Amino acid sequence: MHGPGAAGEEFREDLRRPGSRNAQARRWLSAEDLAPLTRLSVPRTLWALGGNLAVIALAIAAGVWLWPGPGVLACVLVIGIAQHGLFILAHEAAHYRLFAHRGLNDAVGRLVGMSAGISMCTYRVTHRLHHNNLYSAEDPDTAIHGGYPRGRAYLLRKLALDITGLNAWKTFAYFFGAPAINSETRRSIRPLDDTSEALRVAARADRWWVLGLHLAAPLAAFALGGTRGLAMYAVFWMLPLLTVIQPILRLRAILEHGGVADLSSPLTAARCNRSWGGLANRVAGWVLFPHHVNYHLEHHLYPAVPHYRLPALHRLLRARGALDGAEVRDVADAWRIVFADRRPRHATSHP
Repeated sequence: MHGPGAAGEEFREDLRRPGSRNAQARRWLSAEDLAPLTRLSVPRTLWALGGNLAVIALAIAAGVWLWPGPGVLACVLVIGIAQHGLFILAHEAAHYRLFAHRGLNDAVGRLVGMSAGISMCTYRVTHRLHHNNLYSAEDPDTAIHGGYPRGRAYLLRKLALDITGLNAWKTFAYFFGAPAINSETRRSIRPLDDTSEALRVAARADRWWVLGLHLAAPLAAFALGGTRGLAMYAVFWMLPLLTVIQPILRLRAILEHGGVADLSSPLTAARCNRSWGGLANRVAGWVLFPHHVNYHLEHHLYPAVPHYRLPALHRLLRARGALDGAEVRDVADAWRIVFADRRPRHATSHP
């Protein structure tokens, strides 16, 4: 468990099925094993933040130089992929994994989230429910990844709506704490109803800051550059947020949890998507899984481990035999599962 520790704020480690073989993974790592893996590193965090922002800055600079030629579209694609990295770093902040100092962690996390149009404090509440209730009736994320595979045509239709920006409002509503409908139970989940008062107040305040920033940004762009500045802001920042990021977020969520074979164990209800051992895996690692977020199974087991130590956690779990029979796949294999035309029979037990 990690976080401040107050009721309604904790991220629980996944302790389901304590008597099963899969749950041996929980016991094969001692407190001594975990101590170095949960240690936060300021240089590693700054490297991740700086690298992400540098890619965005270079892509924007290249886009300005190429303006208004067709090469601008390539820059928009790169910016969108890098903006997705900001979403992942906001996720790290939601877990209190950017900096050990709570105030610094939340300040940087809120700024990163605001730049990407999301409320990190609200996402912390929503994401906490996902971790603590994975694939149960209280998991708000099953609306995104539940029920797969649903057929190739269904998923392609969703991705088409994503890339054209028609689904963007749903994404930002989710990150603002809008009620979610569990795709399995059809139950409405209201994330802000299940948290501490401190997190609820922070979430409400943070949303106003996000709205304020994105109302002020186009005005500032116009003031600094006139209609050309406003157009560049729309193309180089808002366009990738509304289009490029949307299918990436969907595909990543589905590859992390969609089409799994057994919902009753954390080792089979979440997936590690290999980002090594082949061109497809490496490309997917850059586009879909920045900052080691492909180690999603491991993240659910030990959410206190920061992103840059997840590869080491994976190696240790694998060396101990904890991942034998776990949902660890090449991206191409997971892709075939979630894009299948027919849904296979799954275990339906829940924690």
